Amino acid sequence: MKKSKRLKVTLKKSLIDRQKKHKLTLKALGLERIGKTRIFPDNEAVRGMIGQVSYMLEVEEIDNETE
Repeated sequence: MKKSKRLKVTLKKSLIDRQKKHKLTLKALGLERIGKTRIFPDNEAVRGMIGQVSYMLEVEEIDNETE
């Protein structure tokens, strides 16, 4: 079995009065409401998007076993 890392991302702050670019990044991640959690593969594209709006997010690394 192979272990692949994944990222558990939760929106912690409101989108009100944020830069339009940041709002669009969160929409692309599927995080439009406070408390919404999504799980993403750990890759450079997702890390870049998270890095842009990291001040509004809580990020947790999780291991996911796949066959």
